[in-house]
Amino acid sequence: MSNEFIIERNYYLKRNTTGYYHQLYTGFRQPGNPDFLNTLKNTFDSEPHRNLVEARDKVIGILIEDIPEILTDSCWSNCMLVGVPRAKSLKSYLNSQLMLREAIRIAANNIHGVIDGTDCIKRVVNTRTTHLRTATGIPNDGDEPYPGITVDTCQIDKSRIMNQNIILIDDIYTRNVNIDEDCIQALLDNGANKVIFYSIGYTRRI
Repeated sequence: MSNEFIIERNYYLKRNTTGYYHQLYTGFRQPGNPDFLNTLKNTFDSEPHRNLVEARDKVIGILIEDIPEILTDSCWSNCMLVGVPRAKSLKSYLNSQLMLREAIRIAANNIHGVIDGTDCIKRVVNTRTTHLRTATGIPNDGDEPYPGITVDTCQIDKSRIMNQNIILIDDIYTRNVNIDEDCIQALLDNGANKVIFYSIGYTRRI
């Protein structure tokens, strides 16, 4: 079951936006934490395939459970599911590092009234990976979040977004990072009718 919250307007986002999340993200390996989201990121391309498939299928099940509920709450008969793009250019990732995108696509194709929009926003210029704050042995180039970074670093299919009701999906929402806020605004600026945000995990960090 999803939980509703409000993403408040700020320098990145011009209007308050309704958000939903499935469960709290309390910290890796903490009791009850959705550690499968860390598996799904596969940041170091080190996860066994079976673990990735298990994590992907977990997310698919959650989306199939929560998205129809959100549609009902919003009085929407249809919508498009769009994923927040990862920080680096799409071509720099292996398929095994794009399993959240795959989960969204599969879920969209199995929910009545939902369109797959996973190709509507594609990162083409690297940005800073915000969850890698310490040295990890992998490059972390690109800009930190700033207003308009989504438009500046992504290829956006305006023709498909135009006039759509969109549920924008990310794995984890954290206040004051503002990547999600900027992506919501990019969708609205490119003609989306309405945007609702959804994440699997929600961290209380401010």
